[in-house]
Amino acid sequence: MSAESSVQLKDVDGATRTDDVAAEKASEATAMSQTDDPGRTRVRRRRRRAVVYGVLPGSVLILALGGGYLKWFASERGSDTDSEALRAATDSTVAILSYEPYTVSASLTAAKDRLTGTFKDSYSSLVDGVVIPGSEQKHISSEATVAAAAEMSSSDRHAEVLVFVNQTVSVGTDPPTNTASTVRVTLDRVDGRWLIAQFDPV
Repeated sequence: MSAESSVQLKDVDGATRTDDVAAEKASEATAMSQTDDPGRTRVRRRRRRAVVYGVLPGSVLILALGGGYLKWFASERGSDTDSEALRAATDSTVAILSYEPYTVSASLTAAKDRLTGTFKDSYSSLVDGVVIPGSEQKHISSEATVAAAAEMSSSDRHAEVLVFVNQTVSVGTDPPTNTASTVRVTLDRVDGRWLIAQFDPV
């Protein structure tokens, strides 16, 4: 092989290595820019907060369709819409999901009185360990409303109510996050009061 050929091969090989290094650096720079992008970081934080402090995410369209269905279902069941169990389910749902930073401890502690059984235990653990301190420290507030509700089944001591919930969560000065969910609320009658025994998103 001639000296000229050897030089040409060396130059080509050197150029290839240079291109590889440049490509690696470009890839690293892109990854770093994505990781360090403050906008992306804020979005991820908002999503995590919505999961922890809110219910399950939904959409305005689903809320409208689900609310319409529940109103129709409730009208089909007639007097069930005025039952004590249904009113307890809707009022208690709002109570356990709504709070303000400066009154969160009093509000959610009072809401525990609307619950019973293992659900009361798990709810108490969550609000005492996560929601109350998080709300006070990060100025988190939540406002829940019930768009529609229908009693699915009932007896003298047990009832199931389908509740369509709309919830707005605010974290500090960040824009509010709106979520919608459908929840099956199971209630037990204890000492003359309807208390939530289960709270299951569907």
